[in-house]
Amino acid sequence: MPVTPGHDPETGELTETLKPNIGEYSVSEISHALKRTLEDRFGHVRVRGEISGYRGPHSSGHCYFSLKDEGAKLDAVIWRGNFNRLKAKLQDGLEVIATGKITSYPGKSAYQIVIENVEPAGVGALMALLEERKRKLAAEGLFDAARKQPIPFLPKVIGVVTSPTGAVIRDILHRLNDRFPRHVIVWPVRVQGETSAAEVAAAITGFNRMRPRPDLIIVARGGGSLEDLWSFNEEIVVRAAAASEIPLISAVGHETDTTLIDFAADLRAPTPTAAAERAVPVSSELLAQLASLAARHHRGSSRLMQERRTRVQSATRALPRPDEILQLARQRHDAAAARLPRALLANLQQHRARLTKTSAGLSLKPLRLAIANDRKSLAAFEQRTAGALRRVLEFKRQRFLGGAKLLASLSYKSVLQRGFALVRDDGEHPVRAAASVKPGARLSIEFADGRLKVREGGGPAQGSLF
Repeated sequence: MPVTPGHDPETGELTETLKPNIGEYSVSEISHALKRTLEDRFGHVRVRGEISGYRGPHSSGHCYFSLKDEGAKLDAVIWRGNFNRLKAKLQDGLEVIATGKITSYPGKSAYQIVIENVEPAGVGALMALLEERKRKLAAEGLFDAARKQPIPFLPKVIGVVTSPTGAVIRDILHRLNDRFPRHVIVWPVRVQGETSAAEVAAAITGFNRMRPRPDLIIVARGGGSLEDLWSFNEEIVVRAAAASEIPLISAVGHETDTTLIDFAADLRAPTPTAAAERAVPVSSELLAQLASLAARHHRGSSRLMQERRTRVQSATRALPRPDEILQLARQRHDAAAARLPRALLANLQQHRARLTKTSAGLSLKPLRLAIANDRKSLAAFEQRTAGALRRVLEFKRQRFLGGAKLLASLSYKSVLQRGFALVRDDGEHPVRAAASVKPGARLSIEFADGRLKVREGGGPAQGSLF
């Protein structure tokens, strides 16, 4: 084995004379030195590769996976703050371009990229992601034709989800005013960018929660690249459109642009202007159609009346004249009128004969006997009635006398008869105590035979009884 200068020929180790000239590093020192070298050499890089081992964010919120190509593999980490701000949705197998910083992880003697931003690697990757998402949502039934609602013929209120400052809303309002002016409620949203998808989904849900709510929703945006229209491919927007209880028209991009919201909407319009055209009819065409229908109705009614008139006239020619219909009835009436006097006379004679026969069999003796019996019954009833009346009167008189006696015994006048007197004041109130009489007060003393007025402390106020 060849021996280099300064090495032991047997062991190959450095000779004692060279050992003091080489610095010593601890493991941590060499690891951090390599880390600084990597970070200085690769400050910010863009790395293209395929995502591998992606399992979503860790419980800490950080995300760990790898980027690989056909010849190598690079560990990658996205800190929680950056992960929440990513526009692209990560997916295992997706080719992306990652922007970040190359560094090392001393704990494993490995190097890695700390990713700050991720974007799909070209249109091909976006299309692959779009097709995969389309198959997933279609499998859930969100694009089924049976779920789609009919568009109202003439909505009273139309909700529009779009940017309030772009040309789209002006085109929609202009077309609606030309065709059939309607009340429009605009829900302003960003139609591209990081928060666009969440705003569009929130607008669709918000219209559905309004009371009263619009009769129709139009989600509109002008044309753009696949990346510009990507917000309308996000699951949150597609699911909001599919769950809308209000009929929804999708008008995103130009005629050749297709987004996933088009499949979930109840109707797809190639442009925002076309969405306005399909939302309402043309008022002038409706008026012309109404006029045409009114004219057709008038002509049809006229033809029907003429047909009925002709049929009635044809039927009347087959009918007999009124005089012919009444001739037989008149003849029967004349015959009956001729027989009536004779029939009345015969009926009168028949009743007279029956009356004579009945009167001959009548006798006055039973009638007199019945009258006599009735008189006896009436006399007996009068006697019973008079006796009962006398008994009632006697009972009432006894009750009255008893009450009078009780009243007399309870009256204070019976007490006056025994020598007592009743003293009253000027108000005719009884005086119950001498202390209640004020000096000089006028009093009235009632005896059994009359009253006497006196004054306290003096003689009688009046010297006579009353």
